[in-house]
Amino acid sequence: MIGSSRREAMKSLVFLTGAAAAQLAARSTQSTYAYVGCFTTAERQGHGDGIHLFRMDPQTGAWAHIQHVGSLTNPSFLILSRDQRFLYSVHGDENYVSSFAIDSKTKYLTPLNRVSAGGSNGVHLATDASGKFLLIANYSTGTVGTFRLQSDGKIEDRVQLTELPAPAGLNARTSSHPHQIVFDPSGRFVLVPDKGLDRVFVFQFDSISGKLTLADPGSMGAPHLSTPRHLGFHPSLPIIWVLNESASTVTSCQWDSERGSLQPFQTLRTLPPDFTGHSTAAEIAVLSNGRFIYSSNRGHDSVSIFSSDPNTGALKTIGLVPTEGMGPRFISLDPSQRFLYAANEVGGSVVTYRVDHETGHLTPTGQKVSTPSPVCIAFFT
Repeated sequence: MIGSSRREAMKSLVFLTGAAAAQLAARSTQSTYAYVGCFTTAERQGHGDGIHLFRMDPQTGAWAHIQHVGSLTNPSFLILSRDQRFLYSVHGDENYVSSFAIDSKTKYLTPLNRVSAGGSNGVHLATDASGKFLLIANYSTGTVGTFRLQSDGKIEDRVQLTELPAPAGLNARTSSHPHQIVFDPSGRFVLVPDKGLDRVFVFQFDSISGKLTLADPGSMGAPHLSTPRHLGFHPSLPIIWVLNESASTVTSCQWDSERGSLQPFQTLRTLPPDFTGHSTAAEIAVLSNGRFIYSSNRGHDSVSIFSSDPNTGALKTIGLVPTEGMGPRFISLDPSQRFLYAANEVGGSVVTYRVDHETGHLTPTGQKVSTPSPVCIAFFT
């Protein structure tokens, strides 16, 4: 007979084949590590104290704390290098980006260096496929920067700083506030949702120089004050889902991977029809089979669950679960795709859900880690 844990692992892989299934199966039997960044300053109502490292049990999803890196200001978004030898962090309300070495055995962090981000309040990071460049979105100054990375993980001075252009005729007092920077699957384009200008910008990426050039038409507009915040790609279809923070909606878009352009075709609310309180959408996560999408709601304090049409990518609302804490700024699937984690910034906790790959539904495991003001999780496996 097959044990219950083995049956669950097989169930979670039922819609995956070939190399993807083998990769996830391997991950389900080895330890995973999670780096959690926390807000630290009074201005952010932060009660955290830097970055915390946890070891995750691959069967239960439970976390055990193994390192604390203190004396950091608002490590608000973390990303690992492509080879997982280094970790990079932006710092909320600050004007620099920092790098850390990851010990190959313990996974402990050691600070390497920090450089000016070329703007203030960095909120998101991305690395290119070669691992030679680091891209940063600076929220408060409306810029994106490109930095060259050294082979030892240190960040060199930036190679480019790009302002996000406001469309003609826009109110002169409206300013750019990019909140994410992400590569498309081909690595040829970089997409930047901009909350201030209500647009999603698309840039061509030069893999040799690391420089960005605005694509044609260059951006997709969104309804006024909808504030596009984050987006996610379908793993196989030319579909992008854009999460709009203030509107609490998710917009499905066709993605032209040749031109680098988006065409919206559907928008759904992330909240229940009868909810009339204040809430904002924060993070989006896409299951690796492309069948289910998740988004977090701060105020309603929940995770919305959507199914995706296998042919068109159109979404359908199928469920919603409470996050068991206030202010879920961040949600993420672990590398095995068996668990989803909700980081409750205000509630000071990280809550674990088991993911059903057949239905998309989330079931709380009962695992809740107390962590002051968690705002980001970066996984190592």
